[in-house]
Amino acid sequence: KTGYEDYREYYDHLSIGYFQIREWSLLVDQLTVHETCFFRHESSMKLVEEVVIPSVFERQRSFNAWSVGCATGEETYSLAMVIDDFCAARESDRYFGVTGTDISLPSLRHAREGLYLVRRLQGIRPAFQGKYCQSETDTRFRVNPNLRKRVCFTQLNSRDVERAPFANLDLVFCQNLLIYYDRERRAQLVNQLAGCLRPGGVLVLGPGEILDWQHPNMEKVRYPDTLAYRRTD
Repeated sequence: KTGYEDYREYYDHLSIGYFQIREWSLLVDQLTVHETCFFRHESSMKLVEEVVIPSVFERQRSFNAWSVGCATGEETYSLAMVIDDFCAARESDRYFGVTGTDISLPSLRHAREGLYLVRRLQGIRPAFQGKYCQSETDTRFRVNPNLRKRVCFTQLNSRDVERAPFANLDLVFCQNLLIYYDRERRAQLVNQLAGCLRPGGVLVLGPGEILDWQHPNMEKVRYPDTLAYRRTD
């Protein structure tokens, strides 16, 4: 695919020259996993919908969420849908925003477009399909513009979370990412994510992705088939 005869020639191409930045971006995209879908883990989304969102809006009128390792954006838009649906049902002036981050620039471009194959609708409940999805062609639909205004996407390597400008978040949603790291790095990353929460904020992880993790300012949230922690300080 690269057109080079050996690894050394390709490495030299990555190290110098006009195409360095573009080629690194393409290489990273090829090496990362982009598998995702809307409402991928229903129990975790139910936790957000039934526990996290109501508790946050009980004490404030804004909600800020972060989708870590968002790939092509399905998870990020899923979170935006459940938050927007909660706000719309109460007909009151509430603000929310969801930020999705990923290392892959091609995936982020896809996410910003909000354009998906029709078969992706399978994961979206019918009421949300009518409310948030607009048909573009026979084979594609687009997330509606009002919801897309509540969402932003930016590049971030999960190894650089400590330097990321995230703080006082109400929700950090990080699933199917920790499995790619060793035990020590998992604990380090989860500690960093916990540090991005405001008091009362919730960190949602994938069930079974980390074992025996403890943090002095975090308590486990009890909800079936989920792994989540609330900041207590």
